Amino acid sequence: MPHAQPRPFSLSTTGPLTGTITVPGDKSISHRSLMFAGLAVGQSRIHGLLEGEDVLASAAAMRAMGADIVRGDDGAWQVSGVGVGGLLQPATALDMGNSGTSTRLLMGLVASHPITVTFTGDASLSQRPMGRVVAPLSRMGADFTCAPGERLPLTMRGLCPAVPISYTLPVASAQVKSAVLLAGLNAPGITRVIEPVPTRDHTERMLRGFGADLTVEDGPEGRIISLRGEAELKPQTITVPGDPSSAAFWMVAASIVPGSDITIRNVGLNATRAGLVTALRMMGADIAEIDARDVGGEPVADLRVRHAPLRAIAVPPDLAPSMIDEYPVLFAAAARAEGRTVARGAEELRVKESDRIAAMAAALSACGARIEEYEDGLAITGTGGEPLPGPRSGGARIATHLDHRIAMSMAVAGLNAARAIEIDDARPIATSYPDFIATAERLGAEAHWPDQ
Repeated sequence: MPHAQPRPFSLSTTGPLTGTITVPGDKSISHRSLMFAGLAVGQSRIHGLLEGEDVLASAAAMRAMGADIVRGDDGAWQVSGVGVGGLLQPATALDMGNSGTSTRLLMGLVASHPITVTFTGDASLSQRPMGRVVAPLSRMGADFTCAPGERLPLTMRGLCPAVPISYTLPVASAQVKSAVLLAGLNAPGITRVIEPVPTRDHTERMLRGFGADLTVEDGPEGRIISLRGEAELKPQTITVPGDPSSAAFWMVAASIVPGSDITIRNVGLNATRAGLVTALRMMGADIAEIDARDVGGEPVADLRVRHAPLRAIAVPPDLAPSMIDEYPVLFAAAARAEGRTVARGAEELRVKESDRIAAMAAALSACGARIEEYEDGLAITGTGGEPLPGPRSGGARIATHLDHRIAMSMAVAGLNAARAIEIDDARPIATSYPDFIATAERLGAEAHWPDQ
């Protein structure tokens, strides 16, 4: 990161948020675009790639394994792939920074190649468990040496040919599903993943777009995704839609700041990612879809969001897979709603960049919200539209735990708080949304840097 020391900050506003903005390219699609293009034979072009640190870690890793990846002067990325089965032995360990998605998906790619790769990461990533990916990839023939608790640093030795498997996901995880399917690209025969609970389906959509023989059908146990291995992927031109996880912060910000009226352009609305839109509308949010369209096989629309009073709901647990990354900012919205919101069924939040349930419970409690913590979520009694009181003790700062979504969610919570809600470090935001603070300022918010 460009700053060696933490950079505390806060956001505030004395009036409404207004304007039209775009958000960074979808992070999930950006990761997969680089990886799949890196396995295609020929040159792909990617427009709208998210240029945050997590995605750049994927680009660096694919370069280290032989793909030619460059950013053109026009902002488009050009990728010349090595072909399925063509990944090369990297000269050094692959540093994944804070990106769990990069790590788990790349583990899937490496599993069916005859190479040995060591994955390292920052302090946060090194605490995140990799066992849920290690288990199925081991069945396919990969061999692992991990730090205690199946954590990074992790060295894996791929097997070629790998063994195709049929694997039922024990937890709803698009990353685990994707890792198994990516390993299956270079395995002979059919690799199947059965997901009892549907998760984001970018991998399936994009692999078909690149020419893979992949089918999806419904069965008694859930969705069955079948991939024929030893695939030959064809280069593509990809336009990455705006990331709904990044748009989420502005949807909540406009909903809770009186008088706000903003439009967010080109937001991806894949049904497996749009759970927050559903939840906010249930709470009374005013979110209109404008110019709904299809871009590269993904549904996209502009979203106009206007301030509206929010009311508490019981968040349906079956929404969890389609909004798992948006729970922190949903918690911030619930803290401003009328009544007691209960959001459960999200135990996956315990093993994200931080324990997001504990982190948000502590942060919102410190700012005056009434919180009840469960193993799989929170109950939050809101202010009924009134600003949060803010930290009770002067100078208190919210701990981000190096988690970009905690930092941005609590910055949104503090937009019109009674006392400034200072976030302990802006640096983690660069992993997914480098322009977050600048975008807030364009909408009318003011950024404060207390240590400068």
